[in-house]
Amino acid sequence: MPPLNALRAFEAAARHLSFLKAAEELHVTPGAVSQQVKSLEDMLGVKLFRRLPRGVLLSDAGQRYGQRLGELFDGIAGATNELRRDSAPGVLTVSTTTSFAARWLIPRLGGFNLAHPGIMVRISAENAMTDFATDDVDLGLRYGGGVYPGLRSELLFAEEIFPVCSPALLARTPLETLDDLQHVTLLHDEPYLGSHEVDWESWLAARGAGHIEIRPAPRFTHTHMSLQAAAAGMGVALGTNVLAAEDLASGVLARPFTDSVPSRHAYWLVYPQAWADRPKLKSFRDWVLEEGQRFLGGQTSDAWRQFTG
Repeated sequence: MPPLNALRAFEAAARHLSFLKAAEELHVTPGAVSQQVKSLEDMLGVKLFRRLPRGVLLSDAGQRYGQRLGELFDGIAGATNELRRDSAPGVLTVSTTTSFAARWLIPRLGGFNLAHPGIMVRISAENAMTDFATDDVDLGLRYGGGVYPGLRSELLFAEEIFPVCSPALLARTPLETLDDLQHVTLLHDEPYLGSHEVDWESWLAARGAGHIEIRPAPRFTHTHMSLQAAAAGMGVALGTNVLAAEDLASGVLARPFTDSVPSRHAYWLVYPQAWADRPKLKSFRDWVLEEGQRFLGGQTSDAWRQFTG
């Protein structure tokens, strides 16, 4: 078995195609990396790199060996992360999108903390998809189509999209028909992984108002930002029955029209099937699904109908 340090040095150099970058990653000198790689080549009797005047290239054997070693080191990293998760039973890491964390999940977490004081929830708010093999994450709450290969996905709730604005804006600029949107600023979300897939152009087209001109206007990287801007009276944003729920219920935002467009996506609870019986994961799963049902029930109440028409 070759020495582990030599294998690590070669794998890093093969991945970067640079002894210098490998040295920076491993916190050693480039000379140390070169020496480790040379000792590995001598031990194997195979040239792994072709040394060039301005760098290095992998040999055919080096390419094959580097790919296999990369897979093995990734497996070690995944096993280590899993062991760390299991050895810290009181910490539960939940990955979700920034807007969903800010607008729906975090305001409800107090209930989970009261019911499960022995579990400390860590929220990782990011829009990139989670790699459960390498990321320090126990489960995810994602917005999408619900098909996640290799993962178990459970529907939390679906979503509909509609215009929202501040009551103050409605007071100074009455909005009675969709054509009235031509006289106000339309706030935009920049598309990102986890954002709703409907923009103003497609929303208006779906409601038969595609003739309305879309003028340049403020843009925001997250939906919860555009909703804050709408609440401040900057214009009309596209809200959803999930992300705008609390502001509609409190009167911070209002719906000028009853028109809405159903989203093709929904919110899903996702995690590896093999982790389903982990006690802390099961506790959070049961709680969040119950909260989802309670939320849906609230939307069918008389208080909710006054905002949905």
